[in-house]
Amino acid sequence: MTADLFMHSNYEIRKKILKLFGGSFHIFNSMGDEVMFASLKAFKLKEDITIFTGRDMQTEVLRIKARKILDFSCTYDVTDAATEEKIGALRRKGLKSAFLKDEWVFLDNLDNEAGLIKEDSMFLALVRRWATNIIPQKYHAEMNGTDVCTFKQNFNPFSLRLAIDFSPDMRNLLDRRLGIAAGILLCAIEGRQQ
Repeated sequence: MTADLFMHSNYEIRKKILKLFGGSFHIFNSMGDEVMFASLKAFKLKEDITIFTGRDMQTEVLRIKARKILDFSCTYDVTDAATEEKIGALRRKGLKSAFLKDEWVFLDNLDNEAGLIKEDSMFLALVRRWATNIIPQKYHAEMNGTDVCTFKQNFNPFSLRLAIDFSPDMRNLLDRRLGIAAGILLCAIEGRQQ
């Protein structure tokens, strides 16, 4: 049943901006159905996000867990909740992401670099950081030099919306579970800049 959750080529993650503490992420498939839900607890020193099949939080699908507390270039392990199998990991390029443009590295299940997520342009990234945050972010992801997906924010003053498009990944190089985990982290970590 949970394998069907990851068969779509397009997803949208929504996060309410006006929530006081923590955060919740609603994940919709290409037909507009809410298929997954995640909640980020407030005041945790170490990111630990569980993705469920619904808001009832009964069936876990994925776990995203930071390896260290307060690490500027933190690595987040992504695990299949049912099998406890490590799918891969995502590492944030700390200094570059803080001052220039956001970059993340895809790691395989043995921690070898397998791909990269990059914000669209240096100029727009600098404008977003230093002048305004109304310009939506856009990221391109690649595995071994081949485009596999895009992450694109849609400007909305009340909620952060991130569209994920896996259609460039014709050869299924990127595990959709790792791609959705990346989308959640882009909303949770990079979304703090908003």
